[in-house]
Amino acid sequence: MKIVYFYQYFSTPKGSWGTRAYEFAKYWVDQGHEVTIVTSVYYKSDLEAEKLVTNKNYEGINVKILNVLISNKQPVLKRIWTFIKFSILSSWFALTLKADVVLASSGPITIGFPGLIARYFRRRKFVFEVRDLWPHFPIQVGIIKNPIVIKLSYWFEKLCYKASDLIVVLSPGAKEDIKDRYGYTHSISVPNIADNELFGIRKKNWKLPGEFQGKKIAVYSGNIGHTNNSDLLLDAARILQKMERNDIIILLIGDGQQTEELVKKAKKAQLKTFKILNLMPKTELARWVQHSMCSVIPLTNIPVIGHSSPNKLFDSLAAGVPVIQTTNGWIQQLLDENYCGFTVDADNPEKLVEILIKMAENPDLVNKMGGNAQKLAVEIFDKKVLAQKMLDGIIRVQ
Repeated sequence: MKIVYFYQYFSTPKGSWGTRAYEFAKYWVDQGHEVTIVTSVYYKSDLEAEKLVTNKNYEGINVKILNVLISNKQPVLKRIWTFIKFSILSSWFALTLKADVVLASSGPITIGFPGLIARYFRRRKFVFEVRDLWPHFPIQVGIIKNPIVIKLSYWFEKLCYKASDLIVVLSPGAKEDIKDRYGYTHSISVPNIADNELFGIRKKNWKLPGEFQGKKIAVYSGNIGHTNNSDLLLDAARILQKMERNDIIILLIGDGQQTEELVKKAKKAQLKTFKILNLMPKTELARWVQHSMCSVIPLTNIPVIGHSSPNKLFDSLAAGVPVIQTTNGWIQQLLDENYCGFTVDADNPEKLVEILIKMAENPDLVNKMGGNAQKLAVEIFDKKVLAQKMLDGIIRVQ
């Protein structure tokens, strides 16, 4: 089977971004299928474009890299333009590449355009993957405010669902959301992956750098910004220092709109309980997560975010590290049912500090939760298990 996969944020483990598309495509290639990914240059990935279209091959995956740079730090209008530009350029491949199935992965919702082109002009089977509920997400966080643009965005979202032979969502909540709003049920839920090979196997003789030695680390990895509720972590670090709990360090690994702001605030307050490290390849990030007391996922208190499926959750599970998170959706239920983490209110740094201290003083609790987390990663969220589940769904639409 020939699969053409439109996805703007493709990265290998050498990059500092999620590798779902890479792992799935690699698995499908191993199963005898031909996979071509059409992508752009995301600043957190390891990809580079030497010309308008650069052709690469990663472990049997054909990758066409369009020279369109995307960054979380770009102004809103420029970022929207990069989405539109990519959709227009990638539509050429929707028309010309041979394919049995075309897969378009959203957000942004504009990625549906090449999928629709392939569906209606080339009669390809169309699978629409919904990583984030666009335009629901940017509308709820206030990025899209114009009522006409909102109405057009929802119309286009519905068109993508209607045209698709299969909808792939990343959480049960997202699946229910689409059913409730539009009535569509031709969908399956395939969450993000746990890379048990990378995060589950510890590298011998790797140690935390000097200033982190002997500390209890609560690690956050990913985008540093308001949507990710990064202020909550800074506020918690202030409380820890005031309580003289310098044995606990809240560590952010990543980059984003708020990085410089938080660095300045932490420096001004002379915080010893708060550190930020730059983006790093996932191969290096794995070591930091493995040596942390817990992972913190402080998403902002917006309803649609409760349907998210953050990579950092599954990295932590694979590493055998308990999770503290702030959403009220499926992740809270997952952590509660499997006893592998805690949920705190998104606006309550005091409660976050209370749990961090509880974990620091109860290593047996941390070990038990970590063991439960790793079991969950292996049995439910392993990358090969989920790659096969999605492949089965794609095969069924043939």
